[in-house]
Amino acid sequence: MPTQRTYSTGRRKTAVARVWISPGSGSFTINNREDDHYFARATSRMVIRQPLEELDVVGEYDVFCSVRGGGMSSQAGAIRHGITRALMKIDADNRPKLKAAGYVTRDDRKKERKKPGLKGARARFQFSKR
Repeated sequence: MPTQRTYSTGRRKTAVARVWISPGSGSFTINNREDDHYFARATSRMVIRQPLEELDVVGEYDVFCSVRGGGMSSQAGAIRHGITRALMKIDADNRPKLKAAGYVTRDDRKKERKKPGLKGARARFQFSKR
């Protein structure tokens, strides 16, 4: 019998993660590398495990994902969002617990564009009277 894989997409800023979850031993593979080799920071490794820890299923699923765009922190957020959506596909009863933890809602904050005549999005050049 083939293993059942569940697919989902997660997004954060400009990072997009394609996530596949299957029953297994709890391994994380990100862009064909183990999670501890991909994410140098422990906080990023903690972020991607949060949905599984919330449901107490840490060692029950293997996670395989490919992620592009953004920085390391937003890539971790995108993976977390993808894992959350996949867990909700597996069992709809997981949604209230994940929603209460704040993992279901996509964080839509992005960098604001630079405006003409200004140094950045809102920062102005230094004012001088003379």
